Amino acid sequence: MKITDLMIERVMVMDMQATTKEEAIDELIASLTKNKRINNPKLFKEMILKREAESSTGIGDGIAMPHAKTKAVNEATVVFGRSKKGVDYHALDGKPSHLFFMIAAPEGAANVHLQTLAALSRMLIDQEFVSRVQQAETSTKVAQLFNEKQAENEEKEKREANQTAATVTENEKFVVAVTACPTGIAHTYMAEDALKKKAAEMGVSIRVETNGSEGAKHVLTRDEISRAAGVIVAADKKVEMARFDGKKVLQTPVSDGIRKPEELITKALKGQAPVYHAESGSSDAETESTNGLWNKIYKDLMNGISHMLPFVVGGGILLAISFMFEHLGKDNTIYQMLSAVAGGQTGAFHFLIAILAGYIAVSIGDRPALMPGVVGGFMAYSANAGFLGGLAAGFLAGWVILLLKKLLSGLPKTLNGLKPILLYPVFGLLITGGLMYYILNPIFTFINTSMVSGLSHLGTGNAILLGLVLGGMQAVDMGGPVNKAAYTFAIGVFTSGAANGGLMMAAVMAGGMVPPLAIALATTFFKAKFNEEERKAGLTNYALGLSFITEGAIPFAAADPLRIIVSSIVGSATAGALTQLWKVNIPAPHGGIFVVALSNQPFLFIAAILIGAMISGLLIGLWKKAI
Repeated sequence: MKITDLMIERVMVMDMQATTKEEAIDELIASLTKNKRINNPKLFKEMILKREAESSTGIGDGIAMPHAKTKAVNEATVVFGRSKKGVDYHALDGKPSHLFFMIAAPEGAANVHLQTLAALSRMLIDQEFVSRVQQAETSTKVAQLFNEKQAENEEKEKREANQTAATVTENEKFVVAVTACPTGIAHTYMAEDALKKKAAEMGVSIRVETNGSEGAKHVLTRDEISRAAGVIVAADKKVEMARFDGKKVLQTPVSDGIRKPEELITKALKGQAPVYHAESGSSDAETESTNGLWNKIYKDLMNGISHMLPFVVGGGILLAISFMFEHLGKDNTIYQMLSAVAGGQTGAFHFLIAILAGYIAVSIGDRPALMPGVVGGFMAYSANAGFLGGLAAGFLAGWVILLLKKLLSGLPKTLNGLKPILLYPVFGLLITGGLMYYILNPIFTFINTSMVSGLSHLGTGNAILLGLVLGGMQAVDMGGPVNKAAYTFAIGVFTSGAANGGLMMAAVMAGGMVPPLAIALATTFFKAKFNEEERKAGLTNYALGLSFITEGAIPFAAADPLRIIVSSIVGSATAGALTQLWKVNIPAPHGGIFVVALSNQPFLFIAAILIGAMISGLLIGLWKKAI
């Protein structure tokens, strides 16, 4: 794909006049409309703003890449825009945006927006190139620069594709690396670029495989892995690890690949990394450290929860909407359709526990653990063993597969092909299913039934105390283990059929919305306590807080943990307690302000959030010292 086929000269806006984010979006959309690249500007803008509500596409370093895929687009287009003064686009680094790349993708285009984002990201990580684009006087010069850069990158890729470990002598320093981020766009390629540049400076040969949105590129060969002194896996998502069996593998977040390339390359060369064991799916270091074990368990749990969340959000909100049509009668077709899609025996909620268990198991035992994990989770759901039963099924299935890998490791190599297609599925399912049926399901069914019964008969005082605790937990680590524990508990109650499931969800949602809203209020009304960058970042927390995205407060908590976290806990706990005092019920597991209308007490729910946010915001403002 050639970028300049989409980045048409006549559509470019070389001297943007916008002074605000919305004005910038309108100015770029106006160019699309004028050049008949879109057919419905209103719908297109709605989709752009919908994407911006998830998180700002101002990626930092003066660059913004708003994008949308919708039927409002006639032809795939990238609108280049340049603002000399800069626009406060609520960028992730808090700095003004000068270069804009608005990507308009037709609804039927297969991943064209992701491919374009990936291609642009690889070009825009070159600061020298970005500087030349900023100084270009005409649209023709901009197009020329992008053509030259793309040709340069393609030539570079060809050279790298032809360069294999066979060209590396026995005495030459050589390492291999894999980079990957959840979206597979910017950070994947930024880490690749940083590792390559630093390796060149250090006189080290390196081969980097990228697991991006377009799939794996520059895939490492068996020979390259064998010859390498060490392996760097800078990834925030699961990558193929079995090929590194017996190698010293340094596993680290993708951000370290960007920020600490020299440190990673040095450690890989010196062998300062644990040996990876494919059969157990772990490294030596993980078995030596209790802290590492708990981190591994948390990572496994988060893998299950992250795969389950789309079912929770999509199914939960549609199920809540179905209640609005229930008053028209249960024979109403819209109610029946929404119920079938979201709940019941066929909808999204039907799969929650099975998906949770399956992907916990995958995180532990890799792909062979998926099937026994899913079946074990479904058995827990069918037996009314609840979320606790699903968690047990996931960890059990994963550990069973690890045990089988160890037990079957001594088989002749000629039988290796039978393991994934016969031995792991049969014995994995038999052991997991048997233990669930005879031992774990009866135990967790009793626990789940007792818990639901106890929660259904909570007195007002105990309910308020529980709401206070759940709300406060949301602010302890703002998206970390404590936050997720409270949310998972509320989801478990919500899906268990307990009469007050929606009450617990109200406490958790209100508690999670308070920290970012408190930050936003504090930066608005106590401006002297924050620098300009913090005040700008604080504004984005209005949107994040209203959307129930607690993580928006993390940068502020990291900079001033005592004041921010303690103040946030007080407000979140207050909000959670108030929802229970006023018996607020939220029949949806996510959505923040966008599901308030579904509440039995919408105004009291908003009041609880506002009171909590104002308390926390006031504490932060009074407690922080002036700059």
